[in-house]
Amino acid sequence: MVALIYSDFYMIEPSLAEENYLKAIFHLAQHTEKVSTRAIAQHMDTKDSSVTSMLRKLSDKALIHYEKRYGVNMTESGNTAALTIIRRHRLWEVFLVDKLGFKWDEVHELAEQLEHIQSPKLLEKLDHYLGSPTVDPHGDPIPDASGKMVHRSHILLSDAELNTPFRLVRVKDDSSDFLQYLDLRGLQIGTHLQVIERITYDNSLTLNVTQQGRIHISQKVAENLLVSVI
Repeated sequence: MVALIYSDFYMIEPSLAEENYLKAIFHLAQHTEKVSTRAIAQHMDTKDSSVTSMLRKLSDKALIHYEKRYGVNMTESGNTAALTIIRRHRLWEVFLVDKLGFKWDEVHELAEQLEHIQSPKLLEKLDHYLGSPTVDPHGDPIPDASGKMVHRSHILLSDAELNTPFRLVRVKDDSSDFLQYLDLRGLQIGTHLQVIERITYDNSLTLNVTQQGRIHISQKVAENLLVSVI
């Protein structure tokens, strides 16, 4: 089954740059029906003309549907390719944290390099070695070999009801600065907490965090944390 799923993708053999674009388009497509050239350029921090050139290449490989001025849609092959790249990235993050002892704020750039290793056999063995995890160290879901992801029910901490037990399950911002800030506040994936006060003036929150006690966080921080009811 795994060989069948990946066979088309590896015949296409997108380059490293093409893989980065596929992943970017996939993420942007989660929030809009059609992804614009400008949105891709902003996400990739590059020029519109460079994006247009890449979109033509991806279209020629039948990885996207591209119409000038009308935006981009992923094809089935492109969607499978993007999910494979994301799967590799997130599995490597788990490996780096769980097996090599890296901190969760150190692994993104390393996984960005490792995700381009195009070996279905290595990926299958890595998944088996890790026990087929369903989430990465930041709480992001890991696609399985068929491209399916387990989506857990969660809400933004900024919307959480007062005095209700929650578990931190995911972070929206996985930048090193933000993750290091969370470490200082004692907030990790799996941390139990309650919102005990919401300040009307600025919507900042006072939390009661298990094994940490009371802490105060801003609305911006709360809007980047996803929690589920215990």
